[in-house]
Amino acid sequence: MRQSRRTQRTKTALVAGGAGFLGSHLCETLLQTGYRVICVDNFLTGRMENIVSMMDRPRFRLIEQDICRPLDLAEPVDRIFNLACAASPPRYQADPVHTTRTCVIGTLNLLELAARNNARFLQASTSEVYGDPEQHPQREDYVGHVNCTGPRACYDEGKRTAETLCFDYLRTEMADIRVARIFNTYGPRMDPADGRIVSNLVMQALEKRPLTIFGDGLQTRSFCYVSDLVDGLVRLMDVDPNPRQPVNLGNPGEFTVLQLAGLVRDMTHSNSVFKFLALPQDDPRRRQPDISRAKTLLDWSPKVPLRRGLMQTISYFMELEASRNEDRIPSIAPSVRSASGRLQNLPA
Repeated sequence: MRQSRRTQRTKTALVAGGAGFLGSHLCETLLQTGYRVICVDNFLTGRMENIVSMMDRPRFRLIEQDICRPLDLAEPVDRIFNLACAASPPRYQADPVHTTRTCVIGTLNLLELAARNNARFLQASTSEVYGDPEQHPQREDYVGHVNCTGPRACYDEGKRTAETLCFDYLRTEMADIRVARIFNTYGPRMDPADGRIVSNLVMQALEKRPLTIFGDGLQTRSFCYVSDLVDGLVRLMDVDPNPRQPVNLGNPGEFTVLQLAGLVRDMTHSNSVFKFLALPQDDPRRRQPDISRAKTLLDWSPKVPLRRGLMQTISYFMELEASRNEDRIPSIAPSVRSASGRLQNLPA
């Protein structure tokens, strides 16, 4: 029996936001499992250094584009992962209108692409759809407690609207969609300046600066290591039949911000003091996923404990700092060329 063209060719996965922290790890995993990978990124928060090791691979292709513009691909795709959106509050609040456009118009563009290609679609949603929750831990059937006019609404409500679009496409049988609600994720390739809690605390400790803690530090978070999260995303995309409901992906271990800061300080052997700042508006007081659905449907649960994951993350940032310091060495005594072409030292 003759195989169809789709089964004969290598399957192609498109990863929107593929040069980001999470997206780059996903791209690597997909390449390792045999996919052709199309990475789409506008580099607003993605970084070329995250994907440079993949650029010369024959099954990897980069498209530098904002998903708010429709993608015109000259090839079919089988899987679409939508991870495109700034995820840290300082970054998504920097241009809130663009954040909302990315969540709504960008998601709509990718859903249309999925519908045209009969491709499976996975939406990277967020625990922020629960807002400042009145239910703890948060289950997927909880509808949330979100301020739709606050400074975080561009992201919170944008992601909620993206979910609405996804499930409308599913109900009308326009596309096979899956929705992952991602809780705090950390690990190597985090941007040291992106404003997320783990990267903030680690960089402050390594640079011997005060560790900034918002509010009293008793608010809680749950931290999932990046390899565990990527495994959950792949399982959700591949599972049959379609779950037809959102799935929480995160580590249910719950820690206060003070506990995390103390652990980072101990592991970096830092003497940094704690610096307490005002709690931002609508900052969630508690955050912990109920992952019963992921366990049942995907046979998934996180494996990497916080201390081990932090060890890998701290090592990454230490190496990053060391390489940047090496790059800075020539600029300690800056020089310019004179009109004669000779180098002249300038005051440091």
